[in-house]
Amino acid sequence: MSALSILDISAVRAAPVSREPYAYTLGSNVLNPEAIDDIRRDFPDIAKPGYLTVDEVALKGRFKALIDELESDAFSEILGEKFGIDLVSCPRLTTIMRRSQLKYGSIHTDGPSKVLTLLVYMNDAWDAPAAGRLRVLYDGRNYEPFAVEVPPTMGTMFAFLRADNSWHGHEPFEGERRVVQVAWLKDASELERKRKRNRTAQFLKGIFGR
Repeated sequence: MSALSILDISAVRAAPVSREPYAYTLGSNVLNPEAIDDIRRDFPDIAKPGYLTVDEVALKGRFKALIDELESDAFSEILGEKFGIDLVSCPRLTTIMRRSQLKYGSIHTDGPSKVLTLLVYMNDAWDAPAAGRLRVLYDGRNYEPFAVEVPPTMGTMFAFLRADNSWHGHEPFEGERRVVQVAWLKDASELERKRKRNRTAQFLKGIFGR
């Protein structure tokens, strides 16, 4: 297993796994403090809203090293141990967002092609009382009540097993909302399909704007 130096693996392992209303984990300070200034500096200067795949973004420095760690078999093994599943054999799709739009955050479960989704947030602070804070929800209609609310602040990690009831979402927010998402998929064909769909969506945004 290769060494992971940017991720604080002790913090990842210490994050408890909850099973209600579905399997998820919420951890804090999963980025080593000595790397944070560099990650902040090297975060991609993305002008487009929404998630972009890593092959659409110029990665550099410690941020690129972080992406390499998140996509590594070593990290997949650690995260898989937490949930009791094999993630090492799963293809991984990593996407990055810098800017959010008001239309984002609608309640959903993620598609059945996903096995597990991980979010690592990288915002220095979050002043919005509710907007942009991801919630673990009980159904597909209501933002309240919620099981837990995720602060999208630097080093916060949220991961969940995809299920028919893995409802989550956040109240609308427009502005800078830095987050990296890694999805472990069931097979390689799903990986290429999702990459192609994401490229098409970004192309259309470039033509038609919002």
